[in-house]
Amino acid sequence: MNDQVNYQNNPLHGVSLKNLLIELVDHYGFEILHAYLNINCFKTKPSIESSVKFLKKTDWAREKVEAFYLYQFKSLPKASGKQFALPPRDRIIPADQTPGEPAVLSLEDAERLRAKQAEKTAAFGRGGRPQRSGQHHSQRSGQQSSGRPAARSEQRPPARSQREETTDKHDKPASGTKVDPWAKAKKAAE
Repeated sequence: MNDQVNYQNNPLHGVSLKNLLIELVDHYGFEILHAYLNINCFKTKPSIESSVKFLKKTDWAREKVEAFYLYQFKSLPKASGKQFALPPRDRIIPADQTPGEPAVLSLEDAERLRAKQAEKTAAFGRGGRPQRSGQHHSQRSGQQSSGRPAARSEQRPPARSQREETTDKHDKPASGTKVDPWAKAKKAAE
């Protein structure tokens, strides 16, 4: 059985990050890339060199750009299942799928897409997590329905005077003496 995987059909095969960025910037420009990908290296003093330097250091951003290259610029169908969990360079593109023409993108479409994503995030509640049925956001974060923090008397440590009473006086060394941090463990082993 052949252990090597054939990545020849992946459009990223043999394309350096710099060449990939040059293609994207020549076709779309930095403004469109920032609008769709929301990566700051495409907004603040953008250049190919600085973007390559950032993307080489930052895996999540590089994978985001590579996925954009595959599915917007090369117009391949979206990956599914196990392939989606892999980084874009490691994905196996079926032989029957061939790259198409680059998608037509605009700043207006990017704004609509961001608004749609914001609505989706708001619908899922705080932190992008779906709310559990029958449980409100305020109940999960330790607040009562009145908006005040819930009482947490069971979780508070005892008051200082109570702590001092419970500690053993023999545990505290006399001032100026050296403390053996393993003394208790040695006594327990004997």
